[in-house]
Amino acid sequence: MIKNLVRTFGALSLALVPLLSSPAAQAAAPAAPVAEVTTLADAVGLVKVTEEDRTGYTRTKFKHWNSGDDKSDGCNTRNEVLIAEAVVAPTVGAGCKLTGGTWVSYYDGQEVTSAGSLDIDHMVPLAEAWDSGASAWSAARREAYANDQGADVSLVAVTARTNRS
Repeated sequence: MIKNLVRTFGALSLALVPLLSSPAAQAAAPAAPVAEVTTLADAVGLVKVTEEDRTGYTRTKFKHWNSGDDKSDGCNTRNEVLIAEAVVAPTVGAGCKLTGGTWVSYYDGQEVTSAGSLDIDHMVPLAEAWDSGASAWSAARREAYANDQGADVSLVAVTARTNRS
């Protein structure tokens, strides 16, 4: 969680730095509000800290693996992530059965040639999402989160052994 906060607030601190325009553009334009600039440490200090609550959490409340981003390809989210992260593309057979292919595990750098040896992991674990407010989300929103392929590292292929240790 701390790693995610640092990533988030690192980006936030950069976003808070105002963009400078040319002096001529500044003179012609009405005065715009000045963005507040803060350090990462100060930004982290502004985060409201609340108690996390795992009451009612079960992994099944986050439906996954659904039909993925491409509803027409016959592949579920898991296989779509595997296809996207392959360093050597697998053959995609009937029913989206993956054969061949090579992957590099995001966590340990191990080269893997069997899709079945990989887990697809949520970089922000489902339980952590629940603790941090997903308990109040609708079932549809939790499903969307569990299958989110919108960022390169939302879901990552990792060796099952490393993921489960």
